[in-house]
Amino acid sequence: MSHSTLWKPNTVVAAIVEREGRYLCVEEDDGGRAVFNQPAGHLDPGESLLEAVRRETLEESGWHIEPTGLIGIYLLQPPDSEVTYLRFCFRATALRHAPERKLDPEIIRAVWLTHAELLAVRERHRSPLVMRCVDDALTGQDTPLALLRDLRFPTPG
Repeated sequence: MSHSTLWKPNTVVAAIVEREGRYLCVEEDDGGRAVFNQPAGHLDPGESLLEAVRRETLEESGWHIEPTGLIGIYLLQPPDSEVTYLRFCFRATALRHAPERKLDPEIIRAVWLTHAELLAVRERHRSPLVMRCVDDALTGQDTPLALLRDLRFPTPG
């Protein structure tokens, strides 16, 4: 592979937020198909991973959250796709809901689902990562957030 065609995976973040046995999920339009996912999305330029997961969760669900641990880092290349995703999945605590907030256009609704309810709609999961991340969260093995290092340099100005 030449340096001019440097391959880069898409960096994404996701939040596993659990309250009273229910997990915060979003039902979203994926090309005309309604699918379930965790609040998740792409890392934007200039953002830290923690800033990205807070922003994406708020934009997709209307919930302010605080990440408490890193559940896992997942590499996924869906079949029939040239795109590879590098997903950083965080455990997070729900802080407060902003019901007046307009959600991202592709979001149908935010919904709290039990593990059993998530299993019942497995064929409508956006990817295998939806259930995998919840199941990994259930093991309780979080990596402390101190593992993450944000080494952005201030912009000269």
